[in-house]
Amino acid sequence: MKVEICAIGGYSEVGKNMTAIKVGNEVIICDMGFYLPEIIAYEEEGEVVRRDLTKEKLLNINAIPDDRVIKEWQPYVKAIVLGHCHLDHIGAVPYMAKDYKCPIIGTPYTLEVLKTILRDERINIPNKFKPLNVNARIKISDKISIEFINATHSTLQVVMIAIHTPAGTIVYANDYKFDKHPILGKKPNYARLKELGRSGNVIAVIMDALYSDAHMKTPSEKVAREMLNEVMLGTENRGHAVIVTTFASHIARLKSIIDFGLRMRRKIVMLGRSMHKYVSAAEKLNLVRFTKDVELIGRSKAAKRKLEAISKARDKYLIVCTGNQGEPNAMLTRITRNEMPFKFKPGDQVIFSSRIIPDPANMANRAMVEERLSRMGVRIFKDIHVSGHASREDHRDLITMLKPKHVIPAHGDVDKLTPLAKLATEMGYVLGKDVHIMRDGQLIELES
Repeated sequence: MKVEICAIGGYSEVGKNMTAIKVGNEVIICDMGFYLPEIIAYEEEGEVVRRDLTKEKLLNINAIPDDRVIKEWQPYVKAIVLGHCHLDHIGAVPYMAKDYKCPIIGTPYTLEVLKTILRDERINIPNKFKPLNVNARIKISDKISIEFINATHSTLQVVMIAIHTPAGTIVYANDYKFDKHPILGKKPNYARLKELGRSGNVIAVIMDALYSDAHMKTPSEKVAREMLNEVMLGTENRGHAVIVTTFASHIARLKSIIDFGLRMRRKIVMLGRSMHKYVSAAEKLNLVRFTKDVELIGRSKAAKRKLEAISKARDKYLIVCTGNQGEPNAMLTRITRNEMPFKFKPGDQVIFSSRIIPDPANMANRAMVEERLSRMGVRIFKDIHVSGHASREDHRDLITMLKPKHVIPAHGDVDKLTPLAKLATEMGYVLGKDVHIMRDGQLIELES
């Protein structure tokens, strides 16, 4: 049976992830993501604001995957399957999914976040939502079933997608890390990955190559927790404001920040629409209960009122907000531009519990925010973070466990994909034969 894989997006850039897998006459789509640097002009406080956006407009500015390359496959698509809730994996769903007469499958948290995005942007799509729990399986047709294998990353309910077909199994592992000590959620399902490998039936693995050039194993989230502990509880901050900024979807990181904020005996306030979106989705599913200890504010007007109150008692509060990438309309950025009723003073602290996503626009935006903070005498703590992405030795372990016939690096341009391809060749694969560096729009046929 013929197996074809089309690299629609995420193979020539970091983001815009979308892959189509055709087995016989049936197609499964994995992810439909934004290319965030191009969508940033349409954001406010980390949230996309519709402003009459259409699929055509987004295609014109290169902000979503160009699925015209699979136009002939469109009638045969059986499901859109989402591995987790990050915008570079699900952000394009509101604008693209309606073109496919099929259900959308994701974990409960991923689908809850997607529903929130649709409500916020006032978009309706006809596709049915089918939640699938981690380590569960669903039948798509007589020939295809989808299995969610629990993984860890930097948000909740992240899975590797195993597509089981008569030709064999294709594993979509984009994004993941191997964390044996997660702060929230379960450990990766190593046993199931090894079981798939022993079956000898894995045709291909499509892998997150973003940090495959790092000769290491990505540290556990518990390391980031200890780094936060050192900064938040181990530096002098009496009389000063303390602001922590991190990815709004990183619920485990937010838990650590809240835990230490309570030990600092400060009132904790979370500001930003995306903070509100991701935390509210997690609370709705009873995955966390942050609001018993935290004031969660999403609206800009309410945030302004709160910041005005905080400015009068700056050492009584811990502010957790959006803006870790220096996004132009995020909360921290707006504070540094004096657009909010809160002024930094020398000795105040800003903790970046993140690293910069490796894109020129992000790097420039963050540099401007840091420069403004420095001019105001703010103490800056950078890289209080561990990545949610696998490094070289994690990739080696996944390939060893799955024993795939083909390895396909994803989630980056050729410079990001090449180190993973090189690792595969060191493990006995042959470039161009069973390890494949692809580009957006490229189609390959695999020998199963």
